[in-house]
Amino acid sequence: MNKSIKNISIALVVIILINVLASKFYKRFDLTQDNRYTLSESAKKIVSSINSPVDVDVFLIGEDFPSEFRRLQNETKQLLEEFSAENNNIKFKFVNPLEDESTRESNIQQLTQRGLTPMQLSVQENGKSSQAVIFPWALASYNGVTVAIPLVKNKIGASQQELVSNSVQHLEYAFADGFSKLTQPKHRKIAILKGNGQLDDKYIFDFVKKLGEYYFIAPFTLDSVSSNPQKTLTNLKSFDLIISAKPTEAFTESEKFVLDQFNMNGGKSLWLVDAVAMEKDSLYNDSGKSFATTRDINLTDFFFKYGARINPVMVNTLYSAPITLAMGEGSSSQFQHLKWPYSPLSASNNHHPIVNNLNLVKFDFANQIDTLKNNIKKTILLESAPLSKIDGTPKEISLELVVKEPNPASYNKGNQTLAVLLEGAFTSMYKNRIKPFNISGGKDEGVASKMILIADGDVIKNDVVRNTPQELGFDRWTGQTYGNKEFLLNAVNYLLDDNGLINIRSKEIAVTFLDQQKIAKEKTKWQLINIVLPLGLLALFGFIFGSIRKKKYRV
Repeated sequence: MNKSIKNISIALVVIILINVLASKFYKRFDLTQDNRYTLSESAKKIVSSINSPVDVDVFLIGEDFPSEFRRLQNETKQLLEEFSAENNNIKFKFVNPLEDESTRESNIQQLTQRGLTPMQLSVQENGKSSQAVIFPWALASYNGVTVAIPLVKNKIGASQQELVSNSVQHLEYAFADGFSKLTQPKHRKIAILKGNGQLDDKYIFDFVKKLGEYYFIAPFTLDSVSSNPQKTLTNLKSFDLIISAKPTEAFTESEKFVLDQFNMNGGKSLWLVDAVAMEKDSLYNDSGKSFATTRDINLTDFFFKYGARINPVMVNTLYSAPITLAMGEGSSSQFQHLKWPYSPLSASNNHHPIVNNLNLVKFDFANQIDTLKNNIKKTILLESAPLSKIDGTPKEISLELVVKEPNPASYNKGNQTLAVLLEGAFTSMYKNRIKPFNISGGKDEGVASKMILIADGDVIKNDVVRNTPQELGFDRWTGQTYGNKEFLLNAVNYLLDDNGLINIRSKEIAVTFLDQQKIAKEKTKWQLINIVLPLGLLALFGFIFGSIRKKKYRV
């Protein structure tokens, strides 16, 4: 008796000790092959600095969800559990804004006004089709500030399963980016170059507004180079990045020298350059024609020294965005979306974090980039489709192209480079050359830096309707939203990223789904296998055992 009491007492002590240790040393194990629930070091670093509650309201919930989006809902919940386990200041809950019929419409209106647009889905389950409205968003609040976090990663032409797969891969970055905006103070500075015929503010408004969520933004002109070059360079060096959006006027040698020395001192730069003067708007005249000519802004040797060259040619491709024209006459005319080979659509198979899992990027009269051999690392970010050719300048461009059937055999030049990333320690283009002016601390060999060169200034240009800037990448005629803004934002984040956040985008997660058509087709068979078969086997074994028992104990 005493021995039994002693054993029970020992067992109780061991159980209590295990529970105490478990509460002190909490550990979660990620047994997935792709480590989808293991937070990256960058994400951990961001949430580790949170010292007051972050409340996350997730609206991705509903009773009539398609099975794919229930998967996204579960993945969101599990990821937030990982964030909460990393820092218990992160609290989350799922809220269904459409649950109460009496407040449904007002909730939709309020969320839409905050920029949380609803999404309509096709639900195909059990062989039946229906429609469902969801809000694929989360709101994160911290110290009185709230940010919206998108949970769905759109991609043109993607099925609902592909949409969910893309979104699951994007989830960790989406939440880490949202937490970063809430908790990390802005400290990087970006200069928007002016004075060389760059795009007016209203045409880059949407992108600059988005950049303002992350960085300090200010315009900067090089006009003072002629009077005080040293001060101009000193002022420019106070910025971390420069953006030049479609310059149309030539840079002087003095201006180029300032830009060169900015690069030598580790300054980052994003260039969106047209080597051909051609605007789509110039075609909308009585003749429907215009001439494309070479545009020289005196930067060829500048980029050549760094390892790239923008050629004054136009990329003509069969995989392109349509042009919208009014066809017909008078009141019978209708808008039609017609093939237009000078608006290349670019998607990348590259897993670089700038372009991984990226929507199609739209160009207009894009040029072709050559990369040159030097010590600089070059990464091709975006290319045209393989069915492409090159058109030289000068060349007459006519809207009559939309009614001509292209000859696929002539599109044999393969992929053409449209955007390239240059990384490394640049060599000054003025090394062993006479310099435009003398400056103190001038360098012939630079420190490590980065530069992105895009061969089309229109990539950053948003439409303006009734003097109101529209969303960058949105085509109001087709209703499509291209990936221009995301691409440029990723580019800037990569150039300025000092905490590795952008690298989360390169994380690959394999998401598998059930075949809904096969489920509907074979539903009865599997119901019989899973329900009737076990009962039948149980009855069979019962009959056999009963027979054996009767035979064994028969008197």
